[in-house]
Amino acid sequence: MTAIEEGAGTGLAGKLVAALRERIVQWQYPPGYRVTEEDLCREFGMSRSPVREALKVLAANGFVEQLPRRGYAVRQLDVREIEELYEVRLALELMVVEKLAVRAGPAEGLDTARREWNDLLERAPEVSNEVLARLDEAFHEGLARVLGNEMLLQHLQSINKRLLIFRSIDFERPGRVEETCREHLAVLDRIAAGDQAGARTAMERNIMAGCAIVETSIADALARAYRLKSRGADRR
Repeated sequence: MTAIEEGAGTGLAGKLVAALRERIVQWQYPPGYRVTEEDLCREFGMSRSPVREALKVLAANGFVEQLPRRGYAVRQLDVREIEELYEVRLALELMVVEKLAVRAGPAEGLDTARREWNDLLERAPEVSNEVLARLDEAFHEGLARVLGNEMLLQHLQSINKRLLIFRSIDFERPGRVEETCREHLAVLDRIAAGDQAGARTAMERNIMAGCAIVETSIADALARAYRLKSRGADRR
């Protein structure tokens, strides 16, 4: 959670924030989808107070926007906005690997990451794109966690929530799973060697591969979201 999301606490509002944010980042609620207090109160069996608080938290974090006298709507995203998220993510993660590479001796946790991604290289065809996306997210956040900069980690987690659906789509590309495994192992190799420039280059290659297909990914995510919406309407 970001600092603002943590302010919602772990009560009803906090739980609702988590549930709605998950629907938004998974594009179960696509951009433009309308969310009203009345519908949420009815679905989750809550009073207006926690629902209103949760929507304010989501609006403050940029997930939804308030419409005059019409409730809230999931924010529209464009190609440039997603590209900017990738650019900020890149800046944060380049700093992470650069700092890790100059540390004396191996950093605790990196050997575990190496074993996990070597193993994944062997069994990748058995793993779903959604699981791969979560594992990829965990790898990048794990490096920041090893560094020990809690503020940086929080910012990276906030960005990664927005990019999860695009990570999943990225893994649908032929050969992308093996490519990602090798890119992650290259990052770990350069960190272990104390090679700052090499670590930065390896990380940039890994992150920008996803950024390069943003426009296609948004189109795919929208198509997926509206297919789900249509199936839901058919069932009703």
